[in-house]
Amino acid sequence: MVNSGAEANENAIKVASFHTGKSRVLAFKGAFHGRTSGAVEMTDNPKINSPFNVTDKVTFVAMGDIEAVERELATGEYCAAIIEGIQGVAGIQMPGDDFLCQLREATTRHGVCLILDEVQSGYGRTGRFFAHQYSGIKPDLVTMAKGMGNGFPVGGVLIAPHFEAWGGMLGTTFGGNHLACAAAIAVLDVIKVENLVANAEKVGNYLIEKLKAMPKIKEVRGRGLMIGIEIESSAPALRKQLVMEKHVFTGGAGQHTVRLLPALGITTEHADAFLKAFAEVL
Repeated sequence: MVNSGAEANENAIKVASFHTGKSRVLAFKGAFHGRTSGAVEMTDNPKINSPFNVTDKVTFVAMGDIEAVERELATGEYCAAIIEGIQGVAGIQMPGDDFLCQLREATTRHGVCLILDEVQSGYGRTGRFFAHQYSGIKPDLVTMAKGMGNGFPVGGVLIAPHFEAWGGMLGTTFGGNHLACAAAIAVLDVIKVENLVANAEKVGNYLIEKLKAMPKIKEVRGRGLMIGIEIESSAPALRKQLVMEKHVFTGGAGQHTVRLLPALGITTEHADAFLKAFAEVL
């Protein structure tokens, strides 16, 4: 257990590097894996990545381009490939189940560790506990945070049994502290008792269906309660109007995407209230 999603991703890379004895990482364009120095290296967003963070150890390829993945992994230089279950900061961009299966097969064949960053897309957000479960694959490492503590700062790394672990391999200042562990256990208890993963799927599907039927919307992407709404007009202006006039807060990504990441306990009544407000502003 660590402090944040960024730390979780850095530690996952460390595990992969120790395991393979290699140092290069394959990442995907548009990715976001956190704001610590090592995590920032794995983003190609110039607003986040400064010259200080740029190294020659990370290569970016387009998500979905399995041929580019194969070319890079064939060099034998990579310890890991890291991909988000669904890209969040990039605007709810889906990797696709077929591509995840191809990526799993390629990484296995080339002896490269597959890391699934589920920091934003995990913990029931998409209607499965982890987004990659829709594809049926099993990654080597899974990173998580955000929903893990329901607001309390905590993150974690799930590590497959074939990795050798030893004392001191990984470390973090507040890792494994009792309050963080108690918070994480309480969250899991509530998710189970209130059946929140199934609720995320049900209400998320309802929202997506209703949004797709609205005019003036170019595209609706996502799964469960991780939804991106692509509009023709200015998303920042629309989001501001939603807050000021309707008291509805939404997320954003770029100039034309509104991001929805509501609480997993949202009801269809809450969804209807949002849809009414959104339609009026749109």
